[in-house]
Amino acid sequence: MRVLGLKPGHDGAAALVEDGRLVFSLEGEKDGFPRHAVLSPSALLQAFELMDGPPDVVALGGWCKLMPGVGGDVGAGYTGLEPGSSRRVRLLGQPVDLFTSSHERSHLFMVAGMAPAAPLDECVILLWEGELGAFYHWREGGRRLERFPVLTQPGSRYVALYGLADPAFPASDADPPHDAAGKLMALAAFADGEPPTPAERDTVERLLALETLTPFDKRELSDSCLYDCGLVTPPLQRAAAYMSERLFATFHDAAARLLPTDLPLLITGGCGLNCEWNTRWRDCGLFSSVFVAPCANDSGSAIGTCLDALACCDEEPAILWDVYSGAPFAFDVEPCDAGWEGADADSDALAQVLLRGEVVAWIDGRAEIGPRALGHRSLLASPLDAATRGRLNAIKRREAYRPVAPVCLAEDLGTWFEDPIDDPYMLYFSRVRTDRLPAVTHVDGTARVQSVRADGPSRLRGLLESFRDASGAGVLCNTSLNPPGAGFFNTASEVFAYAARNGIEHVVVDDRWYRRVGVT
Repeated sequence: MRVLGLKPGHDGAAALVEDGRLVFSLEGEKDGFPRHAVLSPSALLQAFELMDGPPDVVALGGWCKLMPGVGGDVGAGYTGLEPGSSRRVRLLGQPVDLFTSSHERSHLFMVAGMAPAAPLDECVILLWEGELGAFYHWREGGRRLERFPVLTQPGSRYVALYGLADPAFPASDADPPHDAAGKLMALAAFADGEPPTPAERDTVERLLALETLTPFDKRELSDSCLYDCGLVTPPLQRAAAYMSERLFATFHDAAARLLPTDLPLLITGGCGLNCEWNTRWRDCGLFSSVFVAPCANDSGSAIGTCLDALACCDEEPAILWDVYSGAPFAFDVEPCDAGWEGADADSDALAQVLLRGEVVAWIDGRAEIGPRALGHRSLLASPLDAATRGRLNAIKRREAYRPVAPVCLAEDLGTWFEDPIDDPYMLYFSRVRTDRLPAVTHVDGTARVQSVRADGPSRLRGLLESFRDASGAGVLCNTSLNPPGAGFFNTASEVFAYAARNGIEHVVVDDRWYRRVGVT
């Protein structure tokens, strides 16, 4: 069976599942489109190009035309646990089934169907995102779903704190930017255990008590000490750490009180990209195991609606998948015509380039699914010099306080990180145990590590091995290859223009190494 899943709204995506295997997932923001973009016509056309024939089922994820609870619905709408519906339609003259189910169900079926032990008869799922915040008891392969509400809009409450402190954020009727969550997570680390003042704590409690935060009217807290206090300031840093603690504690206490123990926990929703919380769930002792999908945010919803459609057709809601199921790279220009010369890639020679402080744009095969660069659309650099973090943040036009993540050979994790988690998807924190990796060590001594196993991406693994031979450390800086406010690059014209603008002299595409003419 061939199922084409479509996710409308922000973080739009098109995914194809065929005979129990994920064929592709193409996300609206990828190929240099704005972050969190809707599904673009070019991405949809690319999906049709990559398909061998018409789908048997088109699975439309539910959404809303404005905000949840306001205006009409797209498909089955945003919330709801009842099974989806299907009707026969014609697509390009061919009869197909049009299936639709809620956005809420798309998250549940995505993470359950991608879990290593799928299909799962019973588990607990935590769905926390901008709107929804609840646990679910999944039974009988998803045929029985019970919701345990905890706190609405946990993600919106988290980022509202950033908007409250940001003098540039409008006073009313606006939503904080989606990238505020990652920035706030970075700022919280600067609190370094310092408790919030009573006034800062009161502000966080007021944000947690608000009935709705979409849109956010920060005038309701104009008397707060955090109102327009600035971003790189101790009051916001302390409040951010306290907000993080309060949100986790709220959900942890609910889990301990409401749910059966010692079941697998699956985490989905945009808050599933918070590495601190994921690490704490893993260590909390309430669950037998923890799984977070690399596309935990809405970028995985198209996959989830495909799986829900399979369940509706009495098929197992489980798939074989690979994190490198995005779009193939497109050579729309010849690099040699733009001032670059190519040669066969040599990992030992590239390791020397990295060791002397150069940045390498690294493209390998198909793009990653989800928002994290995992060695197929990356900027790579040496982690041995603290100045590298500043250079990478300058290239990416990011704030100086933002950390840079490491990628490490899986077998070497214990050498560089305390109690490391072997995670190919960069979804957990580990504590750095050495001062040899200053470029990837955040102010609180942690790092968001991607591990590369023996069966992981072979070219990246070969480069890490060569860098270990040259430097003694099988670790590199790894940050995403994208311009500010946009998704990963996926065409040669944009990559080479971006590299030239930002002083990146080395671009590797698969097994070819391109250098600016005159660069050795």
